[in-house]
Amino acid sequence: MGSLLLLIIYLIFISLGLPDAMLGSAWPTMYRQFQVPVSYAGIISMIIAFGTIISSLQSDRLTKKLGTGKVTAISVCITAAALFGFSTCSEYWMLCLWAIPYGLGAGSVDASINNYVAIHYASRHMSWLHCMWGLGATIGPAIMGYVLTGGKNWSSGYRAVSILQVILTAIIIASLPLWKKTSCEDDKIEADSRPLTIKETLAIPGAKSVLIMFFCYCALEQTAMLWGSSFLTLVRGVPAEQAAKFASMFCIGITIGRGVCGFITIRLDDDRMIRLGQVIILCAVIFLMIPAENTLLSLIGLIMVGAGCAPIYPCIIHSTPVRFGADKSQAIIGMQMAFAYVGTCLMPPLFGLIANHISAALFPFYLLIFLVVMTVLHEIQLLKVQTRK
Repeated sequence: MGSLLLLIIYLIFISLGLPDAMLGSAWPTMYRQFQVPVSYAGIISMIIAFGTIISSLQSDRLTKKLGTGKVTAISVCITAAALFGFSTCSEYWMLCLWAIPYGLGAGSVDASINNYVAIHYASRHMSWLHCMWGLGATIGPAIMGYVLTGGKNWSSGYRAVSILQVILTAIIIASLPLWKKTSCEDDKIEADSRPLTIKETLAIPGAKSVLIMFFCYCALEQTAMLWGSSFLTLVRGVPAEQAAKFASMFCIGITIGRGVCGFITIRLDDDRMIRLGQVIILCAVIFLMIPAENTLLSLIGLIMVGAGCAPIYPCIIHSTPVRFGADKSQAIIGMQMAFAYVGTCLMPPLFGLIANHISAALFPFYLLIFLVVMTVLHEIQLLKVQTRK
C-alpha cells in the first residue's frame, strides 16, 4: 500500500509542475489577445506567488486539522478550478482573479506533500519527487505547444491540464484511506502537537538560519534560471540562440540531477548532499568568473549551476523533521515554501536592476553572495548539532 501511495504522490508532483511553465509558453499569444503590454505576465506571476506564500504559511494549521490527504485533495481541486477559470477568461482582469485560487491551491499541496514525504520516506524519494515536478514543468509547455501548433487557442491547453487535475483529484479522494497515520509515533504527533504561529516557528532554535538558507538557495536558482542566458549573450558574446539552448539545459540539469541524486543519497546523507551541491555551484561560479575568450567555460559553468542546485532543495526539506522534530516540521516547511517564493519574487528582479544600471558581468558575483551565506549558515547548523552531541 505504501508503494501505491508513493506512486500517487509522484503523480501529484507531476501535476503540480504542469501549469507552472504554461503561462510563459502561452503568453506571447495571450497578451496580444488581451491587448496588454508583454510585461503584464509578471503581475499574474506575482499574484500566484503571493497566494502561494499565504497558503504555505497556513499549511501547518490546515494539515493538522484535516490531514495531508484531505488538504492535498482540496488543494488540487482548487487548482483544477483555477486552471479551468483561466481557460474561460476573455479579459485580462479575469486572469488576475483566477490567479488567486491557483496560488492558494499550489502552496498548500506543496508544503503538505513535502512534509509528508520528509517524515515517511527516505531521502532518495524526496529527490525523485522534485524530479517529478521538473517532469511536469516540462510536459506542461509541451501540451500548450501541441495545442497552439494544432491551430487551437491557448485556452484549450489550460482546459486540458484542468481536466488532468480533476482526474487526479478523484484519484486522491479514492486514496484517502492510504493517507491515514498508522504508526505509534505518528499518532503521538497527531495527539500532542498543535499548529504553530509564525512567531513560535521563528522562535525554534535554528529555524531562522534554515529559512535564510532556503531563501538564498531559491534566490540563486531563480536568478541563474532567469538571467543565465542574458549573461552569456551580453557579457560572453554567446549568440542568443545558443545561450537559450544552454539556459534550457540548466533546467534539464536540475531535473536529471535530482533523478541521479536519488541514487547517490543511498550512500550520502542529506548534509553531505547539500555540501556536494554547494561545492559544484562554487566550481560553476568560478568558471563563470573567468573572462576567457573561449566561452566554453561559461557554458559549462551555467550547466554546472543547475547540477549543483539539484540536491540542495530536496535535501534541506528532507532533513527538516530530523533536525527540528516531526511535530514542528510542517510549520517550518510551510515557512520554507513561503521564503522560497519571496526569494524567487524579489532577488531575480533585483539583479535585473543591477544589470541595467551597473553591469550584467556581476552575475557570478551575485550568485556567489547567496552561495556563501547559504554555506556559512549550513556549516554553523552542523557545528551546533555536533556540539549538542
